[in-house]
Amino acid sequence: MIFRLPEEVEEIILKPIVWLGPTFYLVFKVEKKGLSSLGYSFKSLRSSLGKGLIFGILFLGMGLILQVLRGRSILWGNLLNYQFLLSTFGLALMTALSEETVFRGYILNRLEEVLGKSLVPNIITSIGFALIHLPVSVFVYHLALPQLFSYLLLVFLSSMGSGLIFSWSGGIWGAILVHVFLVWPMILG
Repeated sequence: MIFRLPEEVEEIILKPIVWLGPTFYLVFKVEKKGLSSLGYSFKSLRSSLGKGLIFGILFLGMGLILQVLRGRSILWGNLLNYQFLLSTFGLALMTALSEETVFRGYILNRLEEVLGKSLVPNIITSIGFALIHLPVSVFVYHLALPQLFSYLLLVFLSSMGSGLIFSWSGGIWGAILVHVFLVWPMILG
C-alpha cells in the first residue's frame, strides 16, 4: 500500500491480469477444460439471472439500509448522471467478473467436486472471499474493529448468497449479478 493507482486501472486492468490470468492458465492449460467448467454456460442463464436478481435486490436493499444506519446520505442524483452510471457499472461489472470467476467459478466449483455439493465448500470459499477483502478494509477504508467486523460479515454473507445461487443454478451469471448489486449502495453512499 505504498501507492495506489486509480481505481479504474486497478479494477479494469490489474485485477483481471492478476486474478483471471492464473485462473485461465489453470483451467485451459493444466486442467484442459473450458469456460463451462467455471460456470459460463448459457444453458442455465435464465435460472441463474433470475435467482441473481432476487438475491441482488435483497442485498441492494440491505446495503442501502446499512448506509442510512451509518448516517450516510444516499446520492440518488447520481442515478440520473449517464456518465456516472456507465463508469460505475463498468467498474462493478469488471470487479464482479474477476472475483466471481475466481471464487465461485473456480474455487467453489473445484471444492464442490472434491467435497460434494454441501454448505462446506461454500463456507470455505466465503471465508476466503472475506479474508481477501481484509487488507482493503484496513489499509484503504481504515475501518475500526466494529466496522471491520460488520463489513467482513456482510462480505461473507454476500459470498454465501452468491455461492448458493451458483450451486443452485449451475451458472455464474447470477453470482455476477449479485456482486454488481452489492456494490451499488457503496457507490450511491
